[in-house]
Amino acid sequence: MSYRIIGDSCLDLTEELKKDKRFVTVPLTLQVDDATVIDDDTFDQKRFLRMVKESFSCPKSACPSPEAFKEAMECDADDVYVITLSSHLSGSYNSAVVGRELYEEEHGAGTKNIVILDSESASAGQLNMALAIVDMYEEGLGVKEISEKILKQRAGQGIYFVLDTLEYLRKNGRLTGLQAFFATALNIKPVMGAERGVIVKLDQARGLNKAYSRMCDIAVRNRKHLEADRLVIAHCNCPDRAQQVKAEMEKRGSFKEVVIAETAGVASMYAGDGGIVMSVWG
Repeated sequence: MSYRIIGDSCLDLTEELKKDKRFVTVPLTLQVDDATVIDDDTFDQKRFLRMVKESFSCPKSACPSPEAFKEAMECDADDVYVITLSSHLSGSYNSAVVGRELYEEEHGAGTKNIVILDSESASAGQLNMALAIVDMYEEGLGVKEISEKILKQRAGQGIYFVLDTLEYLRKNGRLTGLQAFFATALNIKPVMGAERGVIVKLDQARGLNKAYSRMCDIAVRNRKHLEADRLVIAHCNCPDRAQQVKAEMEKRGSFKEVVIAETAGVASMYAGDGGIVMSVWG
């Protein structure tokens, strides 16, 4: 059976996976003041980060249209999986569901298997789910087994991130200006995570190195096993920091694979310049 994995553009792919025809991303639209940015292969991360830094307002995003998801579903694959960022952060999941309805109205229900998955995460979490689906196909599992298994794995997924700057949280109203000022003055770095798709603060540390160490400690403490699993790290304009986090995690356990990707537009908007997002299965 052939398959396709569709993500909204918060599914951050490696350069190699971008060339893999089994993977397709449907772009969100980003808005910075009066400028509109399409989060597709034309996205210029450095220019976008500069635009956000120079703006006093909060950047916004608009989810892909149902028609855009429908178009991505119109392929030769027998099985289609759509992996969206958390429905608590975006309307992508609902848009994909409507896109499936549009596809089935035109082509008939049951012409192919279309599974819509709310990742309850973003970025590295979505990529981890996508690669897990690839693993299951290589094991010879069918679409029903894969659909059930990936939802069980999602429930145990750990998603963590450390931000270099609190400016993005301040602009999004998650921190008052005074809190952001004191945290910046004291070099406080929050360690964040997600619980069922909702962003939560897990801890904080003074300085990035301590924050990375704390994040890795939390990730290990929350896991039942730390052998033969995949570690996925996404970074926003900071490949050296991604390698640092990789080394910190490998001090604490072994992995069958470590995947590092650079954030596209949506994750860059949330994580900010220098942000790190990490995903491991629980």
